[in-house]
Amino acid sequence: MKEFKTSQNCKVLTLKKLTILSNIMERIALITPGGDAPGINSAIGTIIHLTRNDKIELIGINDGYKGLIDVDFCEMKGITYSWLMGVSGTILHCERMHSFKEEKVLKKASKILKNKGIEGLIVIGGNGSFKGALDLFKFSRIPTVAIPATIDNDIYGTDETIGFDTACNTALEAINRIKDTAVSFERIFLVEVMGRDRGFIALEVGIASGAEAVLIPEVEPPLEEIAKGLKRARLRGNTNAIIVAAEGVSKRREIAKFFEDKTGAEVRVSVLGYIQRGGSPTRRSRMLGVEFASYAYEILKESPTRPKMVGLQSGEIVTMDLEKSIQGYKEIDIEKYKLHRKLSNIY
Repeated sequence: MKEFKTSQNCKVLTLKKLTILSNIMERIALITPGGDAPGINSAIGTIIHLTRNDKIELIGINDGYKGLIDVDFCEMKGITYSWLMGVSGTILHCERMHSFKEEKVLKKASKILKNKGIEGLIVIGGNGSFKGALDLFKFSRIPTVAIPATIDNDIYGTDETIGFDTACNTALEAINRIKDTAVSFERIFLVEVMGRDRGFIALEVGIASGAEAVLIPEVEPPLEEIAKGLKRARLRGNTNAIIVAAEGVSKRREIAKFFEDKTGAEVRVSVLGYIQRGGSPTRRSRMLGVEFASYAYEILKESPTRPKMVGLQSGEIVTMDLEKSIQGYKEIDIEKYKLHRKLSNIY
């Protein structure tokens, strides 16, 4: 079993009074399957500190569900809360395992957890990670709590996920820089942002950056209307423009060529890519990590009989059945989309 080592020490301010423990769990496990997101380490650091205070052994599982099957466990010793707060990514690493839905794989994972004496499991990740956690629970029956962490912000049951704010700020900073060259060359830029098959990042960043148009998978893009608006804007002297497109919008390069043909302007495509997953977490991403982790830990100590998920709803940290979150669909805020159209100078 691996052991992390560091000489740093720190104190943590918990966000709620801890319950008096009775029949306390002796050993719990922590895993971060799926994709990384800025702020996950803040959640990890919080759980490390709280379990240490309660003298509960915390076992880290490296490389997601693959690491669980490979029994790649580590003792979370010598790691401090203060050190982890500003570190992006996840110190436990993450790796997707597509076979972690097969019965034989889930049974093996369940047996490994039980043989290791794991009495509770905290899963930090997105929809795929949550599905794996729910499937695993059906065989292990080990109390499980999930923490939503994905830059895509597409998890039902929470207004925001860990990492979303940082990804938006990273994309916003990049677009601000792209604007500088767009002005100099009098070009139109189609900027592709992440978000998988959802448009949460694109919509948020499109409004915040003052982009002329936003293309998201949830709304059929009015390409002709946008092209006419861009052409009118150029005739008025607005010779540069930014179009923010979610990666879930198909044929983005063909769309760029369409705008070029219709407007007569040079149109360039800029793919921001994986820079949105990295960088020092923002205050908001860090605080969500701390608050979600603290609440998840409290819920886990109650030994829930069904897997739970913590989330943010109307400014409050809440809990709900994990299965309900997985089955739900998080709607895009259409009113925000309409607001962007009102603010744009091309409609």
